[in-house]
Amino acid sequence: MLLTLTVPTVSDRVAQTVGKMYLEPEVEPCFHPDSYGYRPGKSALDAVGVARRRCWRHKWVLDLDIKGFFDNLDHELVMRAVSKHTDCRWLLLYIERWLKAPAQLEDGSLVSREKGTPQGGVISPLLANLFLHYAFDEWMRRNYPSILFERYADDIIVHCRSERQAKWIKRAIERRLSQCKLELHPKKTKIVCCRDFGRQGNYPNKKFDFLGFTFRPRLCKSRQGRYFVGFVPAVSDKAAKEIRREMRSWRIHRKSDKSLEELSSLCNATPRGWINYYGQYYKTALYWSFNVFNRILTRWAMRKYKKLRGHCRRATHWLGRLARRQPDLFAHWQVGFRPSAGR
Repeated sequence: MLLTLTVPTVSDRVAQTVGKMYLEPEVEPCFHPDSYGYRPGKSALDAVGVARRRCWRHKWVLDLDIKGFFDNLDHELVMRAVSKHTDCRWLLLYIERWLKAPAQLEDGSLVSREKGTPQGGVISPLLANLFLHYAFDEWMRRNYPSILFERYADDIIVHCRSERQAKWIKRAIERRLSQCKLELHPKKTKIVCCRDFGRQGNYPNKKFDFLGFTFRPRLCKSRQGRYFVGFVPAVSDKAAKEIRREMRSWRIHRKSDKSLEELSSLCNATPRGWINYYGQYYKTALYWSFNVFNRILTRWAMRKYKKLRGHCRRATHWLGRLARRQPDLFAHWQVGFRPSAGR
C-alpha cells in the first residue's frame, strides 16, 4: 500500500510549528532513551550503532513492522496521550482539528479522515512518537525491562536471548498493539538469527534491514589485522539500488559542455551525504555503487574528448590517473573509491 503524503497549507504549517515548539519540551524528557526518531540530539546512526553492539551480545532479533502505522493511529488514543502532558485548551483543540481535517485531492474533492495522522505534517512525527511511547516504549519498560530494543519512529528492533524468547515476546507485542488498535505486518515481521556463518544453523531468516542498513554475517578485519566473520550492518541492497538510480538520473554523460570541476561542484553534496551516512559502517559495501559513478564519468570523458571516443579502457585509465593526482575532486575519490589508473 502506498503512503499518501499530505501537504498542509502554509498557515497550518506555521500553526503546527508553534504547537510543536510548545509541546516538544513537555514530552521530550519523558521519552525512552532507546527512542531515536525525530528527537533532538539523536539520529538514525545512533540507533544503528546501538543495534550493532547489541546484536553481538544477543543472538536473536525480532524485526517488527507495524502495518500502516501512520494511517491507522486512533485519534482518541492520540488525544489521550497528548492530554497527559498538557491541559492547554487551544493546543488540544488544534491538534484534534489537524488529526481530523479532511484531505483535499487533486480534483478538489475532500476525503474524511477517521484515523491516522497526516503524512507531511510538521507535528505528525511528534504525535506518532508520543503514541508509540505509551503503546510500546513505556509498556516494554514497565513489563519487560530486561529486553532491549531500538525504535526509530515505527521501525523497531527487539533483541532476544533465544528463539523461544523471541516468539514469546512477539505474541505479547501483538496483543499489546491490538489493544492500541494496531497490528503487526504478518509477512514483514520476522525473527532473525544473528549468528556468524559457522554457527548459524538452518534458520530461515539470517539478516534484517534497519534504517537503510542490512545486518548480516560479513567478513571483518580486527585492529590486529585478523579476519573473522561478524554480524554487522552495511548499506542495504534497496538503499544501494536507490543510490545508483539517483546517480544515473543526473545524466552526467550528457553534460560534455561542463568541466570536471563544474561537475564536481554540481554533484558532490549528495554523494558526500551518502558516504557520511552509509559509510559509517562497512564502508566498502559502497564500492559497487560508486563504481557506477566512475563508469558514468568515464562515459562523460569519452563524449568530451576526441582522443578517448570509442576507447573505454583508455578513458578509464585516464580518469584513474586524474583521480590519483586530484583525489579531492570528487567526494567518493576522497575515501578511496577511484577508477583504476592502469599503467
